[in-house]
Amino acid sequence: MTISTRRFQNADGVSLFADVGGLEDAPTVILAHGGGQTRHSWSGAMQRLVDEGYHVINFDARGHGESDWASDGDYSLQAQATDLHMLTATASGPVALVGASMGGASSLYAVGHHLVNNVQALILVDIVLRPAAAGVEKITKFMTANPDGFATLDEAADAVAAYNPERPRPSDPKGLFKNLRLRDDGRLYWHWDPRMLAVSPSTEPPARTEELIAASRGVTIPTLVIRGGHSDIVDDEGIAEMLRLVPQTEIYNVADAGHMVAGDRNDAFNTGAISFLRRHLPAV
Repeated sequence: MTISTRRFQNADGVSLFADVGGLEDAPTVILAHGGGQTRHSWSGAMQRLVDEGYHVINFDARGHGESDWASDGDYSLQAQATDLHMLTATASGPVALVGASMGGASSLYAVGHHLVNNVQALILVDIVLRPAAAGVEKITKFMTANPDGFATLDEAADAVAAYNPERPRPSDPKGLFKNLRLRDDGRLYWHWDPRMLAVSPSTEPPARTEELIAASRGVTIPTLVIRGGHSDIVDDEGIAEMLRLVPQTEIYNVADAGHMVAGDRNDAFNTGAISFLRRHLPAV
């Protein structure tokens, strides 16, 4: 089935670009990527969900990819929740939110504060209410490194490989162009707004624990945490707190994955996510 690119505009003027596929009258799955990523991180998952019969909206978050940077630098959970509200309002039927890291935090916030329409299932990908401090620090160092960009694509690939040594370094790094932009100075820069990290506490790495705990009180829909077995963001203490505050939460462990679960083990991720969706938001 054809996947097309669409532009959605929020009331504050921020335009979001998304890949959209599947029958429009089918249940909708909205894919929200992590900070510093783009919608292309969900490519394999999106095609599988469309094949399963879902209507899928896979969008670049504000400040990322092809979407607008916020003119006022607002990348708060509230701002991202308004984007999710706008996207859910376009769905003709029930919705599931699937969010990784930053996308998961904003999805939980939006659900917990009842800011989204007709959401009946929530999947959080390697994010809980209280991320492990060591993992947050590691992401912070990666995202604040190289403010002057990279001279070559290989330099960028080396930086990614150093951050995630468990994932094999691709022999051809051209796929990274989706996450980089060539500026007038001839150097390559990550294509996300660096002001995102100036939000205090920052949204990515997801460090808004108190806001998420407050929102968790309103999360009563079926919820799944897909956890990377090698993740340094989600630890046992974070899982225990999640189960205590959102007791209907199910846990699906992807043993050989790190924080980037869908990228590290896409087939295993798809298996866990689709099994959950078939039970709580069947496509037919």
